[in-house]
Amino acid sequence: MKKYQLFINGEIKASGSNKYFDAVNPSDGEVFAQVADATVADMKTAIEVARASFDHGAWSRLSVKERGKYLISIAQKIREYSKELAELETLDVGKTTKHATFIDVPTCADTFEYFGNIALDLEKEINVAAPVKSTLLREPVGVVGCIIPWNYPLIMFGWKVAPALIAGNTVIFKPSSQASVSTARLAEIINETGLPKGVFNFITSRDHNVTAELISSTLVDKISFTGGTETGKEVMRFAALNTKKLTLELGGKSPNIVFADCDFDAALGGTMSAIFMNQGQMCTAGSRLLLEDKIYDKFLLALVERTKKLKVGDARDYSTDFGPLANEQQLQNVLNFVQKGSAQGAKLMCGGKRAVVQGREKGFYIEPTIFADVDNSMAIAQEEIFGPVLAVIKFSGEDEAVKIANDTKFGLAACVWSRDLDKANRVAKKIKAGTVWVNTYGGFYNEAPFGGYKQSGMGRELGLEGLFEYTQVKHVCVDKTPGGMPLAASWF
Repeated sequence: MKKYQLFINGEIKASGSNKYFDAVNPSDGEVFAQVADATVADMKTAIEVARASFDHGAWSRLSVKERGKYLISIAQKIREYSKELAELETLDVGKTTKHATFIDVPTCADTFEYFGNIALDLEKEINVAAPVKSTLLREPVGVVGCIIPWNYPLIMFGWKVAPALIAGNTVIFKPSSQASVSTARLAEIINETGLPKGVFNFITSRDHNVTAELISSTLVDKISFTGGTETGKEVMRFAALNTKKLTLELGGKSPNIVFADCDFDAALGGTMSAIFMNQGQMCTAGSRLLLEDKIYDKFLLALVERTKKLKVGDARDYSTDFGPLANEQQLQNVLNFVQKGSAQGAKLMCGGKRAVVQGREKGFYIEPTIFADVDNSMAIAQEEIFGPVLAVIKFSGEDEAVKIANDTKFGLAACVWSRDLDKANRVAKKIKAGTVWVNTYGGFYNEAPFGGYKQSGMGRELGLEGLFEYTQVKHVCVDKTPGGMPLAASWF
């Protein structure tokens, strides 16, 4: 059984305690690897190394183009090891082989390539009144801590590490202890690119104190965190101790609005993807289906029929449509929400039970679940379930759809289905969410920023907006008055 280690200062090493935690395959409930369980002392070492590398190293002084060569090399390595990384993602998280092979691994590589090739001038002159010359500099923040959850390890690795590095920062990456293996292997692979020592460091641990050390350390300049909203609030409290810069990508309860004038088949397929992709374990999951009353019964019937045909099974089986949930705790959380939905009066249309896969009885499977006749005040409509539970809500007309869509503490994403593009765009502008898809679902592009409104977070990932999150702005103002005392300094 392979043991995955820490990566600090360009070296693959065991934790100071020499302890490990188990990585469990959610498809069969069996341990398939072990991961180094770092101590607070290990984290302090990684922070000190990253600090020294930034303060005294040459990384931040390289040009964007020179740093970009390393990122492009990382992208090439990801593609070279794509089969192995996809297999580990499937074993570690339970996403299907198809999903890991054709979405997760290529997306990670593409993100490194995009930022590696980005043409960015970090020094810009500002036009102001003579005789002053003003220059705007975008400088790296410094030491960046990147913390991710367990649902999309490889993709979020790319989303955070690539822009942080191209901006000139040094990085400490901390994945979830529920899904550390694929990114631990990627850390090993990155070491093959010759990235300067201390620029990238990788820490795995089950100890919350290790993560707290990263967030609260005065040597760390920024935290980029993806995870639940309540955990995000805790991150803010720790970061407030030294007013650390933050990017928070948090929870969601995204409305998927289907109008009667939609392309029926397209909306049906999009709705399936919105809630059942990755077994619904997505912050952007379209977990609230808002159906216009004119097509409510017809659409719901077709949706339930198609859902019942999904093949639940081992994520490694290429014919599987719907794999296990990522871990046993998440399975129990989802089952608890199913109970809440029934108790509060929602109508269970399909699913709702633990699924049994022959030969994989210890796997963490659940049937894809749909509740109808949901009131938007119910727990299954207001709380993030992070699983394959769809709450179907009836509406009448555009105004009611917008009202229901916005009646949530979250604001991460939304989707609108209508052949009337004027109406769709009008609704999109009224929805309080960072991303609104129209007649499509789940399009993420390296060029386009992603992030949330309200309690779905602050800051952005991807695009120039996401890149600038890893920089700080400096204004350099030079008085070019020829000879004598500068004008601004002669007032007194």
